[in-house]
Amino acid sequence: MKLFDEPIDSSKNLLPFDGEVNYYGQVFSLQKATELFDSLAATLAWQHDEALIMGKRIITKRKVAWYGDKPYEYTYSKTTKTALNWIPELLGLKKTIELITGAGYNSCLANLYHTGEEGMAYHSDNEKDLAEHAAIASLSFGAARRFLFKHKDSKKTITTFLEPGSLLVMKGETQKNWLHRLPPTTKTTRPRINLTFRKIS
Repeated sequence: MKLFDEPIDSSKNLLPFDGEVNYYGQVFSLQKATELFDSLAATLAWQHDEALIMGKRIITKRKVAWYGDKPYEYTYSKTTKTALNWIPELLGLKKTIELITGAGYNSCLANLYHTGEEGMAYHSDNEKDLAEHAAIASLSFGAARRFLFKHKDSKKTITTFLEPGSLLVMKGETQKNWLHRLPPTTKTTRPRINLTFRKIS
């Protein structure tokens, strides 16, 4: 049995309550997703991410790049980034995602995970810089990875799987009530790029 042969209903809410998450599946073919991965890996202004934890500045293995309509400042993990001007490829992807989702975005945080051993701990994208309840659209390229949600109160966990070329959208009360994470894995050594299109208020 193939892993991805079931039809995907993008209108289905992956969360049972207190939020809304829609998975559109692969919105780009595998060939196109591979081409986009190679191009984004080579052209985005990647830098190691930073976090301030218990007063100590940590440099992550994961790399990030931050782009936007304006030089928006975005603060998370007690560090602030200033958005770079869009490159044409990112701007084109933004317009495509806006057509698919019916929502508007003015910025994008890109993440580069070099291997499956790199991931992201549970967190919510609820920083004050982001527009409240605005949709966050997540495009995935490269390695397929598990993606988890955990309710902040009930601790209920939802697991999904993000394919290369796929789109996941989080909106409504999701960031208020749920955490999400990309768990590390030893099952893949391939890199992954994740583009998260956002709306800065």
